[in-house]
Formats: sequence, structure tokens, C-alpha cells
Amino acid sequence: MDTTRKGWAVLSGSWLKVLAMVTMLIDHLAAFYWWFDPHFFQPLFTIGHKHITLYFLLRAVGRLAFPIFCFLIVEGFVHTHDRMKYGRNLLLFAFISEIPWNLVHSGTWHFAGQNVMFTLFLGFLGLYAIEYFRNDVRRMAFTLIGLLVISVLLRADYGCSGYGFILLLYVLRNNRLLQAVIGSCVLGSRWIAGLAFIPINMYNGQRGFIKGPFAKYLFYLFYPVHLSLIYLLKTAL
Repeated sequence: MDTTRKGWAVLSGSWLKVLAMVTMLIDHLAAFYWWFDPHFFQPLFTIGHKHITLYFLLRAVGRLAFPIFCFLIVEGFVHTHDRMKYGRNLLLFAFISEIPWNLVHSGTWHFAGQNVMFTLFLGFLGLYAIEYFRNDVRRMAFTLIGLLVISVLLRADYGCSGYGFILLLYVLRNNRLLQAVIGSCVLGSRWIAGLAFIPINMYNGQRGFIKGPFAKYLFYLFYPVHLSLIYLLKTAL
């Protein structure tokens, strides 16, 4: 598989980031902005007894975002020169994104669940624990289970399944086929998100055009900024 994929490994990490951002934007527009428009719920065609609507298709496209972001977290963890700074940025933008996340969900400052950046941060901590305690299985297991409990209590987006998904991608990072098969199964009811493994397996291992601190922080800022803009569009209407 590694030999055959060289011909179509054409996507850099930067293009994966762009794809993740675009699909996430489509998903959130459908979920938080277009959901009130009845035209998006009109059946376009039928498969068996399932009516396929534009809303369904947009949300299906949006499902590709999370697996790609998780894959990028693993790649970032493996290749970053400063893991502490990498983890700090994830936590910082998790807090920055919380207010836009709450507003777009409930229209208030409070919402029971937390944004997905917290899930990505817990996944990062899990990867750090695997590396740090690689010679102490008992401490590793204790830490990973503790982080799993936190992910449940925190009620962040994708929750414990998202946290476990990141660990799975890391453990199986050297076997792309097994990673895709088991990863798609772990996604469960979000099985259509397994299609994200197509662009993931087109990754060529290169950073791409997103370089330097400005471009990097622009990528982080996209999450809270686009949620804020969607909230403003909702309130304007």
C-alpha cells in the first residue's frame, strides 16, 4: 500500500487544513444557520426509504472535518519542535472559542457542552502521556483513563469517542490501511466521516504553504472567528 499510494499522495498538510476548515464551515452553516430554511429539508432523491435532502448532504460533507483535524493533531504532535507550546496553543484557543461556541448553540453565554478544541487538547495530552510513560505501562494506563473520564465529564464535542479516536490514529499511524478501517468503525454513527480517510491517505508528509507564526495563528483563529460570524448572521436575521 505504501508503494502504490506514492502516486496519489499529493496533499500537503496545508491543503488538509484548508479542506478541514472548508468542510467544518459547511457543516456549521448547515447546523446553525441554514437549518431554519425549509428548502434545505426538501427531498432531492430517495435511497431505499431514506429521503436525501440538501441539509443531509451538507452535514455529510461536514463530517469530514473532525477526522482530518484529529489526523493533523497527531501529525503536529509528532513533528512539532515544541510540544509544550503546541499544547498551550490548543488550550488557549479552546478557551477563546468557548464564548462563540456557547452563543452559536444557545444564544447565551452558557451551554452544557464544550467546544471541540477541548477534545483535541485532551487528545494531545493523551499522546503526550503515551510518549512520556512509554516505559511505565501502569502510569500510562492510569493517565489515559483519567483523561477519558475528564472528556466524559467535560462534555466536549465528540467527547470520549473523539478523544479515543485521536489515540487510535496515533497508535496506528504506521499502518494507514488498518488506521482507516478501524478508525471508520470507531466513528460509529458518524460512519460517513470515514470518507475523510481518502484525503488523509493522500497526505504527502509535507507542511505546505501554511508557514510562519501569522499563517499558523490564522488557522487557529478560524474556529472562533467563523463561529462568531455565524452567530452574528443568525442574530441579524
